[in-house]
Amino acid sequence: MESLQDAVDAEAERTGFSGVVHVDRSGVIELSSAYGLADRAHGVPNTVGTMFAIASGSKTMTAMAVMSLVERKAFKLGTTARSLLGEDLPLIADDVTVEHLLAHRSGIGDYLDEDAVDDIGDYVMPVPVHELATTEQFLPVLDGHATVFAAGERFAYNNGGYVVLALLAERATGVGFHELVRTLVCEPAGMDATAFLRSDELPGHAAVGYLSVDGARTNVFHLPVRGNGDGGIYTTAADLSAFWDALFAGRIVSPESLAQMVRPRSEVPEGSMRYGLGLYLSGAHDTVWLDGHDAGASMISLHRPSASLTCTVISNWSDGAWPVLELLDHRLGP
Repeated sequence: MESLQDAVDAEAERTGFSGVVHVDRSGVIELSSAYGLADRAHGVPNTVGTMFAIASGSKTMTAMAVMSLVERKAFKLGTTARSLLGEDLPLIADDVTVEHLLAHRSGIGDYLDEDAVDDIGDYVMPVPVHELATTEQFLPVLDGHATVFAAGERFAYNNGGYVVLALLAERATGVGFHELVRTLVCEPAGMDATAFLRSDELPGHAAVGYLSVDGARTNVFHLPVRGNGDGGIYTTAADLSAFWDALFAGRIVSPESLAQMVRPRSEVPEGSMRYGLGLYLSGAHDTVWLDGHDAGASMISLHRPSASLTCTVISNWSDGAWPVLELLDHRLGP
């Protein structure tokens, strides 16, 4: 039978995959390979140490920071958004809580309704992206979206809700959101190569995001210049493995908080999966994961505690990760 390495190499060649594939089991790396270019204009190759934007995979980091603040009694899961927002974002219902926002059950209007976007590469922000570098600067983007349904009624994936969570975290602590993620999540997990980078000043070891499998057009006009609660953190495959190890060892949040996060709150309409608080959950076994898809970024990182298995696929173009993920799913099991 063809080895896993050979199979991934062949699929990367067939699809023009650009990114990193990493598989480890019980602390042993079974596969760690980089493909394609981090900077097409200058011919800079991706390496296993390249930092990639992980789009909505960042939501899990936001959820971890929020749960850490719950443990520190900065607020509770039942704290209402209104109690910290004051008069800001008046269309958010008074009974929407931190837990509703974490579980995508808030019912608030979303600035980016992904169901209404045919091609993520066609979406552009409603304000100049260079004006979106801090959490407070997102207020004009978050404002003006009417409630869609009553809080707690059902699951509806919501990008804006996670920026609201970042805003609540800042107002409860007086500390900037990016700093909270660094100190509450990245440092305890040993994620030294993870940060909210600005897209207009990327370091040489960070991948540029591209809108197609080839060509030089990047995503810099499509996304906030610096990510926030709903997306945009940069990381490496190795750091994501460190994240899973730290999470299940109790170094980011307590085992009790993790149990809360992996308790299913919703059945997700698309596919046989469920959602907890900031984590996707398998409907058939104990696999948990985070994923992201945006202009110039696609990724998934999953962990199955019962098998001590972690699998990560990160790509620096919008749809690059999915063919390799399908291959790994077939080779490694559901």
